[in-house]
Amino acid sequence: MSDQSSEYDEQGVAVIGDVVSSRTHPDRVGLQARLAEALEKVNRSEHVLQDLHMTLGDEFQGVVRSLPAAVRLGIDVRLELLPAVEIRIGIGVGPFHVFDPDAAPVAQDGPAWWAARAAVDTAKTLADRPASRHVRSWASALDADGSESPGSSRWVAVVNGYLGLQDFLLSSMRPRQLRLLAATLSGEPQREIAAREGITQSAVSQAVQASGARALVQSLDALVTADRTPAASRQLR
Repeated sequence: MSDQSSEYDEQGVAVIGDVVSSRTHPDRVGLQARLAEALEKVNRSEHVLQDLHMTLGDEFQGVVRSLPAAVRLGIDVRLELLPAVEIRIGIGVGPFHVFDPDAAPVAQDGPAWWAARAAVDTAKTLADRPASRHVRSWASALDADGSESPGSSRWVAVVNGYLGLQDFLLSSMRPRQLRLLAATLSGEPQREIAAREGITQSAVSQAVQASGARALVQSLDALVTADRTPAASRQLR
C-alpha cells in the first residue's frame, strides 16, 4: 500500500466560508462586493498563507498558519459584515497538496480541505437545531489517511468550545456592540472609539464589559498565547 502522507506535501489550516441564506439576500450584487471588500481587509494579516478568495457562489477559501489564526480571521470577516450578513466558517487542520498555485482560486486538495468542508457542514447542522441555532463556526482535523487526527483532536475540541461561546455572544450583540468588539479586537484605543461613537470612554468600557466583548477578546488572546508554546503549537497546526 502506498504511503498516503507522501501525496500531501503541505501542512496548514484551511478555511472555507459561505454566506448564510445568500439566495434570499435582496441585493446579491452588493453582497458580493461587501464580501470581496471584507476578504481584502483580512488578507492583510501576516498569518495568511493563501489569500482568502471567493470561489463558487458566495463561498470563499484560503489557508492560514495556525488554528488560532483561522479563528481570528473568521471573526474578523464576520464582524466586517454583521449584523446585515451572516457568514458560516469551517476550519480544517491537516495536510494538503497544491496542484496549480497559479490558478484562481488555487487548485488543491487533501485532508485539510476535507476537514474544512466537514466543519462547514457540522456548523450548518448545529444551526438547524434549536439549542445551537447560534452556531456559525466549527473546526475539524484529519490525518493524511482521512481519519480523525488524534494528535490535534484535544486542541480542536478546545477551539470548538471557544467558538460555541463566541458565536453565542455574537448572536446576542446589537450593532453598536459589534462595532465596539471589532474596534477592541483591532487594538483601537477606547478614547478613539468613544469619539467615533459619540459616547464617553467610560461608556465604551462599560459596554465592552456588559456585552461579553472583553471576555471574548481575552479568550481569543489565550488561544493565541497557547499557540506560541511549543507543545501546544505542534497540535494547533
